[in-house]
Amino acid sequence: MLGTIIKQAITIRGKIPARKNVHKQQIKQLNKLLSKAQFTSFGEHHGFIDILLSQDPISSFKNKVPISDYQSIFDQWWYRALKGEKDVCWPGKINYFALSSGTSESASKHIPVTKEMIKAIQKGTMKQIISTKHFDFPTEQYETEALFVGGSTNLNYNGTYFSGDLSGITTGTQPRWFQNFSLPGPEITSQSNWEKKLQDIVINAKKWNVGFICGVPAWIQILFERIIKHYDLKNIHDIWPNLAVFVHGGVSVQPYKNSIDGLCGKQLIYVDTYLASEGFIAYQERPNEKQAMKLMTDNSMFFEFVPFNEENFDGDGNLKPNAKALGVTEVRLNQEYALVITNCAGAWRYLIGDTVKFTDLKRCEVIITGRTKHFLSLCGEHLSVDNMNQAIKLTAKDLGLNINEYCVVGKPNKGLFAHQWYIGVDKEISNNDVKEKVDGYLKQLNDDYATERNHALNEVIVTLLPNQAFIDFLASKNKLGGQSKFPRVLKGKQLNEWLAFLETYKK
Repeated sequence: MLGTIIKQAITIRGKIPARKNVHKQQIKQLNKLLSKAQFTSFGEHHGFIDILLSQDPISSFKNKVPISDYQSIFDQWWYRALKGEKDVCWPGKINYFALSSGTSESASKHIPVTKEMIKAIQKGTMKQIISTKHFDFPTEQYETEALFVGGSTNLNYNGTYFSGDLSGITTGTQPRWFQNFSLPGPEITSQSNWEKKLQDIVINAKKWNVGFICGVPAWIQILFERIIKHYDLKNIHDIWPNLAVFVHGGVSVQPYKNSIDGLCGKQLIYVDTYLASEGFIAYQERPNEKQAMKLMTDNSMFFEFVPFNEENFDGDGNLKPNAKALGVTEVRLNQEYALVITNCAGAWRYLIGDTVKFTDLKRCEVIITGRTKHFLSLCGEHLSVDNMNQAIKLTAKDLGLNINEYCVVGKPNKGLFAHQWYIGVDKEISNNDVKEKVDGYLKQLNDDYATERNHALNEVIVTLLPNQAFIDFLASKNKLGGQSKFPRVLKGKQLNEWLAFLETYKK
């Protein structure tokens, strides 16, 4: 009966027309954020009162407030909140800080989380639940349980603030009725030892009627493999016959999809979510091949987009001083943009580090294409993570492989340049076969890459490794967990750590 009620409620709520003027929505959100923070140290320093009184608040906001990355806003402002100071970038004291998920150069990023931000995440969760009307699930699907494979709710406390994965901080903020369907339960969720958490989920798996599963693709795949092995099953649907939906995020699902499909008895519905440490940004509202996600333009966040090109960014992915940001109504289809957000936790014109492309301007739908610093352009090849994911997916399909993890390194080579690929595979195969496929597909996907392969990019080198090697590297850095994932492009300190690990690994 409860499943019927939920189904009807979603259907009725879904008939209420949504406001479609995203420009007005964004002006409203910016004004609300500015009004709330006008008497903070940040607001007073940047003249929020004057911005609110101006005839064009958006232009005034851009003129008075500079774009910041994590290091610049932390060094000048957030460090004060971390020490317990009140009213720095957002009213009141910040009691929670989300730790970065692990692909960034700094493993100890502390992102402020406020009660307003948690409320916005809850609102975003409800929006995504309501959007399931577009998927036309049967009533019975709403009678199943949802398994969340995320961070620990056992947060670190240093006497001033709590810190941990955002998923650990926000667990329990779902609607109360939804908590009745939420797994794995408080005891397992609080477990901070990742291996122990996985084992506890495996042991309890046979008790649950899982219909929805949520998490980072790499860890969901590992969980499926362990359950199948533990119970000697043919596939995951032997134990969870009603499992139908995989809600994923944090990293592209494409490199993992073949492996996950191979562990299932029937096709899953994949639903993408853009939930970053800085807030709930977008969700997949409807079935679509590109898994494009709808930006939440009416949920306590203001968006800007910096064209990701040589005019605005240097060769290392750093923002240039005179970079120009566009509004949500000024962007174009299929162009790459670095995302800048202003949120309800004190992130003001914050360069989040992700790059996106718009696939539908009317619906405000985007796909994540990579990271501003996780790309390769040694000599003008402009290779994005999206290009890499597509090439890996097509290569795996052609060669009958499961390629779950990979990374790429750019380096000098005989006076010119080379790309060194490290690719995880599940069976013996020729390095050259993989190299020819990846190289060939990248030439088809990226004209700049194809041009440079005839000029300055004179070599592509492929090293094949077991998929487990990438997981072992994360374990060696103490980064096993629900939101940890392997970076696709290695530079600097991360590259040195990877090379040192490989030396030990080979021995």
